[in-house]
Amino acid sequence: MNAEIDGPVLDDHMHLDPVHGRGVEAAREFADSGGTHLLVVNKPSWHLLDSLPEDADDFREMFDLTVDVVERASDELPGRAWPVLGVHPGLVSQLVDDGMDPDSARDLMQTGLDTAAEYVADGPALALKSGRPHYDVSDAVWAASNDVMKRGFELAAETGCAIQLHAESSEDFTEVAEWAETRGLDPERVVKHYSGGRLEGITKSVISHKDELELAVDEDEPFMMETDFIDDPERPGAVLGVGTVPSRVRWLREQGYDEAIERAHVDTPAAVYGIDTEATLE
Repeated sequence: MNAEIDGPVLDDHMHLDPVHGRGVEAAREFADSGGTHLLVVNKPSWHLLDSLPEDADDFREMFDLTVDVVERASDELPGRAWPVLGVHPGLVSQLVDDGMDPDSARDLMQTGLDTAAEYVADGPALALKSGRPHYDVSDAVWAASNDVMKRGFELAAETGCAIQLHAESSEDFTEVAEWAETRGLDPERVVKHYSGGRLEGITKSVISHKDELELAVDEDEPFMMETDFIDDPERPGAVLGVGTVPSRVRWLREQGYDEAIERAHVDTPAAVYGIDTEATLE
């Protein structure tokens, strides 16, 4: 099927669960569908480990599982996969509901990001992941979450990597871009995961619904494509199935959007992550 697409096909945000889910088998299906490259984000600890983290070692256990499944997934791809490691912003609510105060939750989550940054600095991970809740929270939890995200920007700047954000639905992230820039991080290297087709301030990773992709093409700005596949056996195909990005690339090709495909799967990944999806394609 790859010959139909004729070039790199990157899913910018996917989960592979080697404990409860399909893991490497899902990566194999992605390749069989025409996909070539994956950015694999670690699942939240309460999903992957069925428990909440208490210290850096708990984060390392989660990150090690992700790095291992990504290495094995790479063997199934015509290109390769990279780990994106960090802390899901929903962890703050899990910790607070478990009895922790917001400031202590912030400190633990920042420890998780510090630990993830070690994996970027030492080589196995490509980028960091952070963000803030996409649902209503108290002012104290919101402030703590923004502090966590700002720490992520500091670490990304220090390690020279990009950072993916899980955050609320909005088309305006100019304030967040300013926070990143203040901390020495180019806002281009801040990626809004699960973005719509229009976004101001940072780079958009567009959820691969046709209407959002058409909007992204019309906006004529850097973007990437993703499924946010969560690899949960109780929710097969959620959020989008593993073959969706290759399918959407074929559809974009049929519409004559060759330049947009190049932008999403070659140019933007190179600018944001420093990866070469063409050179790494067999």
